[in-house]
Amino acid sequence: MTATTIRKTNSPSPIAEQNRPLAENRVILHNVSWHTFENLLTDLGDRRKTLFHYLNDTLEIMSPLSLHEGSSRFFDRLLTVYVDELEIDMRCLGSLLMKIPELKIGGEPDSCYYLKNELRIRAQENVIVGQDPPPDLVLEVDITNPSDRRLPIYALLGVPEVWRYDGYSLEFLALENGEYKPIEKSLAFPDLPAAIIVEYVQQRLTLGESGALREFRKWVRANVVVT
Repeated sequence: MTATTIRKTNSPSPIAEQNRPLAENRVILHNVSWHTFENLLTDLGDRRKTLFHYLNDTLEIMSPLSLHEGSSRFFDRLLTVYVDELEIDMRCLGSLLMKIPELKIGGEPDSCYYLKNELRIRAQENVIVGQDPPPDLVLEVDITNPSDRRLPIYALLGVPEVWRYDGYSLEFLALENGEYKPIEKSLAFPDLPAAIIVEYVQQRLTLGESGALREFRKWVRANVVVT
């Protein structure tokens, strides 16, 4: 099943879309110098609750709200269950700041994951993308606003795969010739369909997070062959 099919199947009605709660606050600032961007990062520090994306002198500042954060953090928990069952080494680095000063680009995803490159950064407390390899997978939760303007940043950083979740459907994107193209199966998790991920992300709202994770673990054991 392709991401396009899933999107059509789970598309919200116009009324549902109108009644959708706000998931994040965003501010776009133009004509921001790289020097100003780095000063902001230094002044605000690591404890800020905002995410920054910088490209072509434009700074996007996003403040996630509970709907946004609840979805992105549950993706982390689902994938942790999956790799635990299949004995895959994974390191989740959340909203890791990724920037390359020479290219004047910077971004902080909703979450990111190291899989193929996990061993290379395993012992490092401080991962520096640019010196270290980029994450194998980046997650963008697009509940209220599309992440299109952030994709060029991840492409320049060399992130091979991006997942985009809009609250109803999940799209897999792979980096190809400098641009992201939709793909049917995830590069990082080829045996994990988008429809299944969406199903359990949504089930957490009825079964509770722990209940949804237990049911997901049962699905993995019943449907994924451990090699």
